[in-house]
Order: sequence, then C-alpha cells, then structure tokens
Amino acid sequence: MRIDVLGATRALRDDGSPADLGGPRHREVLGRLVAAEGRMVTTDTLVDDLWTEPPARAVGALRTFVAALRRALEPDRPPRTPPRVIVTEGPGYALRLPREDVDVHRFQDALSRARRDPEAVTDLGAALDTWRGTAYADVTGSAWAQRERTRLEELRLEGVELRARILLDAGGGHDLVAALGAHVAEHPWREPAWGLLARALHRAGRRADALATLRRARAMLVDQLGLDPGPGLRRLETDILQEAGPPEAAPTTWTGHGVRLGPRTTVDLARTLALAGGDALVHSRRDRLAAVQAAERTGDIALTARIIGAYDVPALWSRADDPEQSRAVVAAAERTLAALGSDGPADLVARLLATIATESRSADQSETELRRARQAAGRAEELARDLADPALLAFALNGVFLQSFTRPGLAAARERTGAEILDLATRHELPNFAVLGRLVRLQSASALGDLDAAALHADAADQLAATTEASLVRVLTGWFRARATAARSTEPGGPAPATAAAHYRVADDALRTAGMPGLHRGLFPLALLGLRLLHDRPAPTDPHLDWGPYRPWARPLVLLAQDRTEEARTALAAVPEPPRDHMQEAMWCLTARAAVRLDERGIAARAAAVLHDAREEHAGAACGMLTLGPVARYLEEARACAGAGRATRTPPAAPSRSASRGNPPGRA
Repeated sequence: MRIDVLGATRALRDDGSPADLGGPRHREVLGRLVAAEGRMVTTDTLVDDLWTEPPARAVGALRTFVAALRRALEPDRPPRTPPRVIVTEGPGYALRLPREDVDVHRFQDALSRARRDPEAVTDLGAALDTWRGTAYADVTGSAWAQRERTRLEELRLEGVELRARILLDAGGGHDLVAALGAHVAEHPWREPAWGLLARALHRAGRRADALATLRRARAMLVDQLGLDPGPGLRRLETDILQEAGPPEAAPTTWTGHGVRLGPRTTVDLARTLALAGGDALVHSRRDRLAAVQAAERTGDIALTARIIGAYDVPALWSRADDPEQSRAVVAAAERTLAALGSDGPADLVARLLATIATESRSADQSETELRRARQAAGRAEELARDLADPALLAFALNGVFLQSFTRPGLAAARERTGAEILDLATRHELPNFAVLGRLVRLQSASALGDLDAAALHADAADQLAATTEASLVRVLTGWFRARATAARSTEPGGPAPATAAAHYRVADDALRTAGMPGLHRGLFPLALLGLRLLHDRPAPTDPHLDWGPYRPWARPLVLLAQDRTEEARTALAAVPEPPRDHMQEAMWCLTARAAVRLDERGIAARAAAVLHDAREEHAGAACGMLTLGPVARYLEEARACAGAGRATRTPPAAPSRSASRGNPPGRA
C-alpha cells in the first residue's frame, strides 16, 4: 500500500490501482495521520481538526471514518485481527507505514539526505518529481492542512533550489535554465533563485543573459521592495564580469579529489555564519555536521575531536532547532570520546564533553540521556578549570547552563553561571560568550521578576551584538521588551493589553525568519495566553494558533474557555509531566490553573509540590520572552484547592518522565 498527499490525497495498492478512501472527511482523517509522521494523534485533536464546531456525535463519526479507512487500506485483513496500517494507540490513532511508502515522507527524507550529502541529489530530484500539485489539495478549510501546505511548499522550494545549487557546484546545470526561469517567474522574491538562474545561464555560455538576469533582480528588489541585492548576488555579478567563460565547479563536499575546503576551514566558516541567523544559521548547522562526518571518514581521531569541539557557538535555548542533527553530533562526539580512550588529551576530551552537554537540549532528551548530558557538563567544567583555559571554561559553562533545568526554581543558580560566563568573557576578550552571559543573566533576572536588571542586560547585549554581528540578539531582546510591556500592562496607568499583544506580534514576526524553529514554534500563542492570564481572562481559542510543543498543557484551559468542561477534565488527566526546560514552571502553572478550575485536587497538589521551590519566580519568564505572572499566585491557588497546603507536605508521586513525555515542546 502506498499513500500520496503531495496533491490530492490518495492510496494506491501494490498493483497501482487506487483504493476507495470514501468521502472528504475520510481523506482528511488519513491526511491528518500522515502529517503526524507516525505519531499518535488523539481523538480530541482529530475532532478539533475536522470540525470548527464539532457535532454532538463527532467521536462516533470519527470512529466510523477510521473503520472505513481500515477496510479500504487492508481489504484482505481477516476478521477480528488487529489492523496494521491505522492502529489504535492510547487515546487516539497512528498511521503505521514505512516512510518510503508515503510520498511526503520520501520527499522530506530525500531533502534531508541531500542537505547532508550532495551525492543524494538524484534521489532529491526523483522526490521532487512526485509532487502532483498542492499538498493535501483536497483538504480545504482546515487549519492543520493549511499549516502543512505552507510548510511543505517552503520545503519544496528549498528542494528545487538545493538541487540546482548541487548540480551547479558539481560543474553541471546548463540544462537548468528553463526550470529555474519558471521558478523565478513564479517566486520573484526568492533572491537565491535569481543567483541560481544567473549561474545556470553562465554555465550554458550565456554570459550576457546571466548579467541581464542579475540586473533584473536588482531592479525588482530596488523598485518594488526598496532593497539592494544581498552580498551573494553582488559577488556573483562581480565574478561573472571578471570571467570570460563559464565558472569552474565549486565543490561543496569534503571528500574525493579537488577538495577546496577541509573540515577545519568549513567548521570555522560555520561558526561565523551561525551568529547571523536566518538561512546562514540553518546552513551553518548543516555545514558543521557535514564537516564532522568528513572528519570521521578520514579515520583521524584527533582531527575529528578538534572538528567536533571547534563549533563552540554559544547556545541559549533548551530545545534543539534540528533534534535529529543534534543527536547525530552527540553520537559522533560519544564515538570519538570512546576512541580517544580514558587517557586522551584533556582539552579534546573537555571539548567533546562540552559539545555533548550543549547539543543534548533538555526538552528533547530521555531521562537517561539527560543524566549523561549532566555528567558530561560537570566533567567538562572540571577539566576546563584544571586546564585554566578561559575559552574552554566558557564553553563548558554553556553546557552547565543548558543542563541546569533539572527542576523548577533554579533561576538563582543560572544567574551565578551567567555571571561567571560574562566575567570570563569580559576579562579574556571572548565577545560571543559575553553576549551569552548577558542573555543568560537577562533570562535569570526576568525569571526573578527584576525587570530593571533584565533591561540593563538587554541593552548591554544589544551593544555587544553590534560589534560581533550577532543579529539574532536583537530578536531575543525585542521579545524581552514585549514581555516587559505585558508585565507593565497590569500596573495602574500601564500600557493596554492590546499594546502588549501588538508588541508580541512584532517580536514574533522577527523570530519567524531567524532560523530557530525550536524556539519559535508555539511561543506566540503561549505569550498571548500568559497575557490573558495576567488579566484574568480565558485562554485564546483561535483555531489557527499553533501551540506547538505546549499544546498538551494549554489545551485544558482552551477547552474551558470554550465551555467544554468534561473534555477539559479528560485533557487535564492526560497532561504529561513537562520537559525540564525553560518553560517547565509555565507548564506546571498552566496545569495548576486548570486543576483549580476543575477542582482536581490531586493534580493541584502535585503541581503545588513541584512549584514550591519556584515560589519567588515568575512563570514562563525564565526564557526572558514572556510571562504568565508570579508563580506564587498559581501556587497559592493550587494549595487552596488541594487543602491548605497539605499536598506540599505529602505529594502524590509524579509520573515518570519516560512514561509521560507527551509530544515535548533549538540553538538561540
């Protein structure tokens, strides 16, 4: 059985004949399960995604759709045998098909491989050819489908441009002119596409046409957007003007003959690009991983260790932007550590351990992985102190900071770590780590409710960023200033809540293109929810809001705002323990608020017990970007609900992290 959604949703049997999937709702259920990529989708989520206003018997109708799809996808399944394609899992359903049997998964996997290895370009071209039109084309009017269409279209455009760039870098591409011309005509605002078209024309010996294309790009950007072409287009124009014939290939891999950049040079460039944000940040991470893999292929363990440890780009956020890539880096570091042995050079060992600590973001890890990462952070710090290497110690302390979210209430400890990073960086002229120190201290002051101190750190970080070309810093400090506006909106004579919401929206627009999806997803809805809680208003219920990783904890309050009390109670019972990250206090406070509203005393008691040590902090403010208000407010409510604080003395056992990770909410 094969399922296709890159176009209208369809299922094809092994002989190529189509399966009768039924009506639009049936195909939408199948499409929604495809979009989940093998993860379980709860019945509540499917109902919400299928209907803006669910009918009274929505769950029964959903079960009917699933039963019909099972018959269509497994027509020969014997009676009373469990289904193998659409399976019941917990409170919902999941699609169980190999990724190669679903066109969208094949496409995403081919794109991922081509990002890492240009030799996979043939598979990428084949995957691009499977697009039959707009993704989920027959699912109209559904917010989830629109989000997926937008995301996948961006990936498709990236795939078209990546394939062209790989072919051009390899010395070919003269036959890409027509396809790239159509691509540019359809998407004239994609500046890299103009450069690719000009390169293809030049490769085909059409130097004048290539220069004319760049002039058209310049005119379009200046006349319609008021922007000058970026450095890439300007550099390309200069190169073409100075060359009489087609340019030579510029290999992007590090293996084989004719290598121009070795892993050392590549990782140095990647470190520099990482500070710029946006596409540069995304590509720097990919180049860094490619350099690591190239170093491993040499078999030189010391070289590999240096390449892995050289990417000491400061990291601020406890959720990876690309978890798969982070896991690959951690795995390479662990392999290299094992190969070095216990008597390996201390500086290399320390850098590998610090890499493991910084790449093992706490929101994405199992309990066992977290324990290993915390041990790596502690050992890296010990070695760096013994070596008296300030740059290495700053890198190690970055790992200590990222592994310091073991429980709520540790803002003061993170403040001490941030202060030491800043002191080291200031005394030893480490400007990038000085920025990190300022941002860590901003977060800590924000968590402790000291907005004046946080504002001073924000201003200082902005000043440092101007000299280090770290454009991402202003994105983060812009969010802090929106968070401060939200807090002041509760004060007499303060700004209106609508003003705070507008500031959050501006900050979100800046973050959208910053290349940090691990930070961006779900942040804006959570900020709006916090603003509403500050003013004792119900949760926002806009179905277009993407709650991202925070959905399980926000959902009970959203359902309560819709007067769906029993569904809210069910959702609250299913809420997992929050990941140990920047947002854990916020998620516990949301759980506490829902438990109080629903008079669920056991859950309120557990939340109160966990929040006790964070009673002096502000919920959500540990990120420095939003706030739900003082933790003490939620703690007092939960204690009162649980019975005058009795639960904080003898709390019920919390669920294990490994059994209740949910769908847990990258480098900032």
